[in-house]
Amino acid sequence: MYLIQVFKTTTIDTGIVKRDDHLRSADFFDVATYPEMTFVMTSQKGKKVIGNLTMHGITKAVTMTMDMGGEITDPWGNKRSGFVLNGQVNRKDFGLNWNKAIEAGGVVVGDDVKMTIEVEGIAD
Repeated sequence: MYLIQVFKTTTIDTGIVKRDDHLRSADFFDVATYPEMTFVMTSQKGKKVIGNLTMHGITKAVTMTMDMGGEITDPWGNKRSGFVLNGQVNRKDFGLNWNKAIEAGGVVVGDDVKMTIEVEGIAD
């Protein structure tokens, strides 16, 4: 089983228009140049899922933890399963380096980004 998940970077929605516009800009996701992020699962061992995350034109192997939601048979006889992948990446590993110092000390944006991918699939 290999999972390929595609995310449209143009659909970033944090609920704050000004922040969303900044995230879509060249400072962060540069959606004009990189309209998609992808995660391709390459292996699984127990609850650990390893895959290649491509973001901002850079591909890195990442490890995520899988929480299985269960399996059902839908009204059309298809076996469906749902699961959630959770992990963390360093945004700078993917060339997302923009930041700004805060007057009181520190910076506006942290380096570590938590990721959650919710998946529903139909078995072949």
